[in-house]
Amino acid sequence: MTIRLYDTSARQIRDFTPLTPGCVSIYLCGATVQAAPHIGHIRSGLNFDIMRRWFAHRGYDVTFIRNVTDIDDKIIAKSAEQKRPWWAIGYENERAFNQAYDILGCLPVTYEPRATGHVPEMIEMMRELIDRGHAYAAEGNVYFDVRSFPEYLKLSNQDLNGLRQPSGEGETGKRDRRDFAMWKAAKPGEPSWETPWGRGRPGWHLECSAMAHKYLGRAFDIHGGGVDLIFPHHENEIAQAKAFGDDFAAYWAHNAWVTMSGEKMSKSLGNSVLVSEMVKRWRPIVLRYYLGTPHYRSMIEYSEEALREAESAFARIEGFIQRVVEKAGNVEPAAEVPPAFAEAMDDDLGVPQALAVVHTTVRQGNSALTADDKEAAVARLAEVRAMLGVLGLDPLDEHWAGGSDRGEDLHGVVDSLVRLVLEQRQAARTRKDYATADAIRDQLQQSGLLIEDTPSGPRWELGSR
Repeated sequence: MTIRLYDTSARQIRDFTPLTPGCVSIYLCGATVQAAPHIGHIRSGLNFDIMRRWFAHRGYDVTFIRNVTDIDDKIIAKSAEQKRPWWAIGYENERAFNQAYDILGCLPVTYEPRATGHVPEMIEMMRELIDRGHAYAAEGNVYFDVRSFPEYLKLSNQDLNGLRQPSGEGETGKRDRRDFAMWKAAKPGEPSWETPWGRGRPGWHLECSAMAHKYLGRAFDIHGGGVDLIFPHHENEIAQAKAFGDDFAAYWAHNAWVTMSGEKMSKSLGNSVLVSEMVKRWRPIVLRYYLGTPHYRSMIEYSEEALREAESAFARIEGFIQRVVEKAGNVEPAAEVPPAFAEAMDDDLGVPQALAVVHTTVRQGNSALTADDKEAAVARLAEVRAMLGVLGLDPLDEHWAGGSDRGEDLHGVVDSLVRLVLEQRQAARTRKDYATADAIRDQLQQSGLLIEDTPSGPRWELGSR
């Protein structure tokens, strides 16, 4: 029952040993809310939702923090461009992120703190770092002295001599170009807060060190985020937190990107695919299957074809579930998942291998249905539901069955229309007009519907497009 995770800081898979037996604490770098989320943004939330679900399944009490960066250079720039308050832009996009998390089936986090709500904690951390000789104030800015922290760059494994530290406009007064800003002096018209070093606003890195300390204490189990955050963000978080006196994270977990034509999906490249638009074309549960089932450390190359393959694969799972429910009624999930599934998930969240167990169990269940072995079919469905529950993909779960996604809202209308067409097809078959009956079936299939004739009448489901 030992869970093993790839630890970026150790560059190897390690056995997970919690700081507190039976508990796991996770801090995930969440959204910077300058714009609505694309599927590249939301992949991280999905991956760590699956991690959180697996720890819970293994009996851990999970505390899961995901922050919101609601003030930064890009939000301020957008505010000036759109002539709208920075806080209005941030809140609008924060809601868009939360709607995306919810529509794709992510469980609510334990706490979701905003950066601007924790300025006192940031001031306290800066004051202590200055007193300890790790930071200094200059021209209203506060910088971290990277040479004062010998472990700096251990996470990203870089050489300090060749370091090129990203810097923003107005970062004046640095003693060393490699030092990074924890606090930025106020510019005319920008949002600012009063500090002992003058008015200003938080630097990006400081907020997470301060909020992780507030909500998880001096030490916690897992810090997560995208691979693009390893440097400078996570490296700078570590420097601040450990120089402050915290042990900080025991494990570092990073998910890979969603790419298009080999490039990271981002708004600056103009290749983003907004979640709000994607769910108009694909059922949210299919989008979750597509984003959540590759290994979290593997890149996903976005394509319509890959999404269609995901839709078809998930349709096979749904078809089995529906057939068993029609035959046996409601079947509750099994208390335990099959051993092979558990073994895959324990091994660095091996979702692709775990998913192979799901599909194998579905095939076994279909064979049982063909053999009219109701008991075996029901047993396989119970296992399938248990496994899908861990992945957040159980279509019988209340989240998906309760009309929370746009597909379910229209399901009743579509069902009525399809059944009307199926009645016309059946009438054609009754009068032995098989050409018309086949033409109706073919037309439905071209529309993305699969038609199956069963002893109780025709049944339809979504197929591949």
